[in-house]
Amino acid sequence: MVLNRVTYRRRLSYNTKSNKTTLNKTPGGKLVMLHSTKKTQLSKCGDCKAELRGIPSMRSTKMANLSKSVKTVPRTYGGTKCGCCVRNRIVRAFLIEEQKIVAKVLKAQAAKK
Repeated sequence: MVLNRVTYRRRLSYNTKSNKTTLNKTPGGKLVMLHSTKKTQLSKCGDCKAELRGIPSMRSTKMANLSKSVKTVPRTYGGTKCGCCVRNRIVRAFLIEEQKIVAKVLKAQAAKK
């Protein structure tokens, strides 16, 4: 009878999230444990928490090796906010400036009378 006992290949000996493994049979017929990498999440918008399009989903160590053009989108708030939220911010800033101008005009008219 063949024993199919396998042991971890790294020092961490507990079944944690970072130590997930799969059993694999080598061409020589041995059963070995292969450590699997964690699944990654898509980057999310800082305001509405929607998933950002155009930004790859990968671990931070691999992301650090990529060029800036791959990690971001060529727009203001490129890799952190979605297009809808950026548009809303621009419109909100424009309306606030318009409101200030209207208030100034009304104040000038009131002073004239």
